[in-house]
Amino acid sequence: MDFAQPPVENYANPKTCFFHVLFKAAALAFYILSALFFNSFVIIFVVTVLLSALDFWVVKNVSGRILVGLRWWNEINDLGESVWKFECLDQESLARMNKKDSWLFWWTLYLSAVAWIVLGIFSLIRFQADYVLVVGVCLTLNIANIVGFTRCRKDAKKQIQQFATQTIASRFSSTLQSAFSVV
Repeated sequence: MDFAQPPVENYANPKTCFFHVLFKAAALAFYILSALFFNSFVIIFVVTVLLSALDFWVVKNVSGRILVGLRWWNEINDLGESVWKFECLDQESLARMNKKDSWLFWWTLYLSAVAWIVLGIFSLIRFQADYVLVVGVCLTLNIANIVGFTRCRKDAKKQIQQFATQTIASRFSSTLQSAFSVV
C-alpha cells in the first residue's frame, strides 16, 4: 500500500519571510548578548533601537503587504486628529495568500512582543531602569505593528462582509425584478 502524504505547502515568499524574521531576531539577540561584548549603554540602546526600527519598517511596509496582503498607516487630518488608514487586497487575492507565509507573519509578530515583555520584566526585576527604556521603545514599535495590522485585518473582514451582503442583495433584487417583469 502506498500512503502518499499530501504535498507540504512551501513558503511562497521565502526572502520576505527571511527579512520579516531577521530584524526581530537581530534586535532581540543583540539586546540579550550585548552585555557580554559591550560596556556602553549608549551602544546597546542605539543598535537595539535601530534594529527594532528596521524591523518596524520592514513589517509595516514590506512583509505586511507581501505576506498577508495588508497595509496600514496613520495620518493627521486638518482638525489635528489622528486617522487610521487601511488597505487590503481584494477577496480573491486574499484567498490565494500562502497560509505558511501568513502563519509566520502573525506568530512572529506576537511572539516578538512576548519576548520584549519578558525582557522588560527581567529588567524591572534587576532594577535596570535604563534597559526598561530600551525594551519600552522596542515593544512600542512592535505593538504599533500589532495594533495596525490587527485593525487592518478586522477592517478587511468587515469590507469583505459588506461586499458579500451587497452582492447577495443585488442578485436577489435582480432576480425579483426579472421574475416580476415576466409576469
